[in-house]
Amino acid sequence: MSKDKRIVILGAGYGGVEAAKRLDKELRGNNSVSITLIDKKPYHTLMTELHEVAGARVEADSVQVRLSKIFAGTKVKVVNDVISNIDFQSKQLNSAEGKYQYDYLVIASGAEPAFFGVEGVKENGFTIWSLEEALKIKQHIVEMFEKASVERNAEKRRALLTFVVAGAGFTGIETVGELAEWKYRLCEEHEIDPEEVKLIVVEAMCNILPILSEKLIKKSEKYLKSMKIDVIVDAPIIKVEKDNIKLKDGSNIKTSTLIWTCGVQGSQFGASLGLTMGKRNRVQVNEYMQSTDYPNVYLVGDNAYFEEDGKPMPQIVETAMQTGETAAHNIAADINGKEKKPFKSNYHGIMVSIGSKNAVSNVMNVETSGFAAMGTKHMVNLHYLWGVGGFRQVVAYIMHEFFDVRDRRSMLGGHLSARTPILWLAILRIYVGVVWLLEGIKKIQDGWLDPTKNFVVILPNASDLPQQTTDAVTSATQITQFWPEPLLKKPLEIYQWFMDAVIAPNPYLFQAGLVLTEIAIGLALIVGLFTVLAALGSLLLSVTFIISALAGKEIFWYIFSGLALLGGGGRAFGLDYYVMPLLKGWWKKTRFARRTFLYTD
Repeated sequence: MSKDKRIVILGAGYGGVEAAKRLDKELRGNNSVSITLIDKKPYHTLMTELHEVAGARVEADSVQVRLSKIFAGTKVKVVNDVISNIDFQSKQLNSAEGKYQYDYLVIASGAEPAFFGVEGVKENGFTIWSLEEALKIKQHIVEMFEKASVERNAEKRRALLTFVVAGAGFTGIETVGELAEWKYRLCEEHEIDPEEVKLIVVEAMCNILPILSEKLIKKSEKYLKSMKIDVIVDAPIIKVEKDNIKLKDGSNIKTSTLIWTCGVQGSQFGASLGLTMGKRNRVQVNEYMQSTDYPNVYLVGDNAYFEEDGKPMPQIVETAMQTGETAAHNIAADINGKEKKPFKSNYHGIMVSIGSKNAVSNVMNVETSGFAAMGTKHMVNLHYLWGVGGFRQVVAYIMHEFFDVRDRRSMLGGHLSARTPILWLAILRIYVGVVWLLEGIKKIQDGWLDPTKNFVVILPNASDLPQQTTDAVTSATQITQFWPEPLLKKPLEIYQWFMDAVIAPNPYLFQAGLVLTEIAIGLALIVGLFTVLAALGSLLLSVTFIISALAGKEIFWYIFSGLALLGGGGRAFGLDYYVMPLLKGWWKKTRFARRTFLYTD
């Protein structure tokens, strides 16, 4: 019998990905262990951001993180397959395409919407529990506006333009907030008065967002009201028909759109495995996240049922990640002969966005709302994405949320998403390059490459220089006549220290290097090669001239033009247009880049 240990993780949600990453970290040096992650999709979905896709704030790729990129350079093998059943006696997962043997199994197949027996919901409503469902909602809403724009019957038109979200939890409130912002774009495109559009949240309980404090609930209600969203509480839905919703109090809402966000339960797949069940389709586990039936089978996230202090683990992202970490630790501990650790939750807080600009949050018992809360949510998302996809994924998120947004739908409005044709940067690039080149040529003509001349002011310690250099140094008046009136009366102390310690022994190397750097920056900008690096060089030289007390007010022109050129410019009529894609493609294939995620798409 083989001594190699085979670990299989089923599901690439938050819990599955966390378990796989932790196992790779803890067992990286153990070559007798294999880790396989199986999921039917080739990407990890950011479930908490699906409402942004449904509300057309971001595109589908913004909530997709390719598994091949998450686990590039690791020992985790990613397999795309659909598992039909699991034989726990034979320790084998089965699919139509193959069989997968395991010694340890982590089940992370997630959750599915709970309909609570309400008639007609599944047939006539939408859920938002996958990317495909979010895209269906998006397409459906567009179709409703298209139909309403040509519908002359007033009653039918009202139904088409009435959108109901069932459930006032996190997902429901975030979804309706996105729709409230998107409606203005849709109304403009289809020539519909925004006052005709009705957005309604229906909640069976007596409060929205019941897990929040009264203060944050009131703040959320204020935001919803300002966005012209109607909230109906204490109103259970008892039946859903194609164009009608019936409430328990006997009232009806005529609508062609119901988005159901009233709760989730463990996946049907997990419930069908024949394991001992807890509640809400969740498999019973012990404190180590092991199935109570098989100690080598672990369950995490929405699949696992475990009570802490008499309360079941909440079905939230932090639970999925923390149970995934616990399962991974305990599998590694079992393999390495170390002690297992019990699950102990450590929840940091709650954040709910209401549109792109407003949010409420309670993080580490600090309550915030508005701009501060939205900033907190972005920071939490960035922290998670840094752990999943590093630099690459963080950059992608920032681009999606701030630079690629439409209709000013970000916490900073549209200030970062304004676009300037790259042609104008190309013109500026060439001009700045010519200025630097001419500056370098002028210095050569003035004798800066002559080793017998010194144009670098090092007068405080001139007596320490070699005799031949000292002889070449004229008076301070002669030296400084090459420079305009400086912004600083004397160099900063740290710069003077650097000059005394490093440059004084051979000032010629410094001044010659300065000239050659100016010429190199000028040529690079003119031909558009490594434009960003050249722009950084321009900024660095400008700062150097300032702190050395050699630069006058004209230096600000170099600084601000350099900042503008950090946006590129070499991609228009420059060599960067050809060179950068080749370098980028090569770099992305290196093992170092794949392991560290130090690249962008």
